[in-house]
Formats: sequence, structure tokens, C-alpha cells
Amino acid sequence: MFRRPTDPASLRVLSLDLDDTLWDVAPVIEGAERALREWLGRYCPRVTARYSPHGLRALRDRISQAHPDRTHDLSWMRLQTLEQALGDCGYPTHLAGDAFEVFLDARNRVSLHADVLPALEALHRRYTLVALTNGNADLERVGLGRYFDHYLCARGVGAAKPDPRMFQAVAEATGHAPAEVLHIGDDPERDVVGAARAGMVTAWVNRRGDPWPVDHPPPDTRISELLTLSDWLLRAAPPAR
Repeated sequence: MFRRPTDPASLRVLSLDLDDTLWDVAPVIEGAERALREWLGRYCPRVTARYSPHGLRALRDRISQAHPDRTHDLSWMRLQTLEQALGDCGYPTHLAGDAFEVFLDARNRVSLHADVLPALEALHRRYTLVALTNGNADLERVGLGRYFDHYLCARGVGAAKPDPRMFQAVAEATGHAPAEVLHIGDDPERDVVGAARAGMVTAWVNRRGDPWPVDHPPPDTRISELLTLSDWLLRAAPPAR
């Protein structure tokens, strides 16, 4: 379903979620965790002997509970988990950096949805594009850096969507009012409700055909892929910048 924002000509900025909007994230994280475990098994085998994958997740959960003020920072959480696991098993904790780099390398090997590159190629010529993510994907390593003017992540902002500080950071970075921003993302609560509360126009990317949660206010736009939105936006877009 495609439903148009009321006044697209007023939009100047597009902020885009990354994980599960531009690529499917579950297989990416699964692959990254496999790569990490293989590295640990080769170089730090006492860790894999002591900690199963479930055991490492449980350790990360305990660290999260002990540091609720840091749960938005996924990189910090993983590094702390690795440092504690390595230390518990008698390894130097500085190896956590090497282990985490193995995870990050695989984490940034994503398979973009087919509509992503053509849509970004068209949109970045007309709009200021902002990547707005709770995750730790690296735009340059993913291969999308040239399309975006700004990259804002939960770790850098100090909060995670749907916290209003994430959306306020878009307005501050671009110098545009929230009403001039269209936020595009897959998560009804984190992306759509969070952006709407911040005063932005919202687009829900629903690639799986899921029903909209009845207890959430509806998005301004519902799309199944980005080209539908980009084609329509460009017909009412501001002049090329």
C-alpha cells in the first residue's frame, strides 16, 4: 500500500533506518556471530569451551542489566561481553578489540534489497540524506557512504530510537525543522511512532506485508519498497541541490 504524505513539496531531508530497511539484518548478525565464534575457537579456545552461543548472550544480558545507561551502545555491549569472557578464561582482555573487528567485518557484509541503490542514486541528488540507526553498521564499509550527507547512530547520539534525541539530532545536523524531514524505516515503534512524536513525516517500509499494529497511530506513508516512494517524491521534489 502506498499512501502519500500531505505536502511532499515541503520535504527537504530524508532520514533512513538501515537494518531491515535497506537489508535484512538477521542473516547478517547470524553470519557475524559465526565468524566471531570461529575466530574465538581458533585463537581463544577456552572461551568457546566455556561459553556456548547462548552463554555469551546470557553474559551480554547480565552486562546490559548492570549498565542500563549503556544498552543503546551495541558496540560497547559486545566489547564488554568479549572482555569479560576473555578475562574469565585467562586471556588478555585487549584481544576483545581483535575479536570485535572480526565481528564488525562480517557485520558489514550486507545484501542490499534490489530497490535500494536505484532509489538512493535518485534521491541523494535532490534531498539531504541522513542514515539514522540504532545499530553499528558502517556506511563506508557497506558501500553506501557516498549517498548520505550525515550518519547518526545511537552510540554517537547517546540514545536509541524511539528516544526523541535521535530524531532531534537529524534536525540539528541538517538545520531543517522536523516537519521538513521524512523518516523512512521498518519498525512501527522505533521508526514511525518515534519520528511522528518528534514532528516528522513518516514512511513505514513493510517488505513482508505485515499488518500495522492496531494500537499504534498510522504512518503517513506505507510502502513495500523504496522505488515507489522515490518515484513519487521526485515528481514533487525541490530543485536539485
